[in-house]
Amino acid sequence: FIHRSVDADDKTGDVLVNDVDDYVTRIQKAGGKLMLPAVDVPGVLRYAVVSDPQGAVFIIFKGAQKPMPVEPVLDTLGNVGWHELHAVDGNTAFDFYEKLFGWKKTRAIDMGEMGTYQLFTQDGGVDNGGLMTKMPDAPGPFWLFYFNVAAIDAAVERVNKAGGKVAMGPHQVPTGQWIANCTDPQGAWFSLLSKNK
Repeated sequence: FIHRSVDADDKTGDVLVNDVDDYVTRIQKAGGKLMLPAVDVPGVLRYAVVSDPQGAVFIIFKGAQKPMPVEPVLDTLGNVGWHELHAVDGNTAFDFYEKLFGWKKTRAIDMGEMGTYQLFTQDGGVDNGGLMTKMPDAPGPFWLFYFNVAAIDAAVERVNKAGGKVAMGPHQVPTGQWIANCTDPQGAWFSLLSKNK
């Protein structure tokens, strides 16, 4: 699964694995790239920075704590409630993740000129992510993370007051939830997700 965190310098999510070095080898054999070799943070975790075959960057890690902390419920406020891959080719990008991590496609949504939005589940349960072919003006493939907020309008107001910008939205999506795509004052992308306007 993608662990609920985002790197401070980039839109980089973490995928929990049982052996970082083994997965580095698997990722490279599957056409991905090693961006930063495995590193230990003593007493905390071992991690490596990698990319999928189309260039979307993510981190694989194994925590040193036993047992690992319990993952928050998907709709916990402040938690990442949705993961979204903007791929070079949305039709083929998911094969890599399915083969390596066992994630499964669920429904596909026709978005007209924007192509198909493919939903997926990481644990066989509820949908918790989607992927699509990136927009032509996007500089490269990337993972985008949607943070749960109590109400979208109030959260957008906080973004603006804190010096961020709203790039798109807020608007309602087919699930009935409200989203807004934003940037922080330094230009890093993130998104907001809420059940309430």
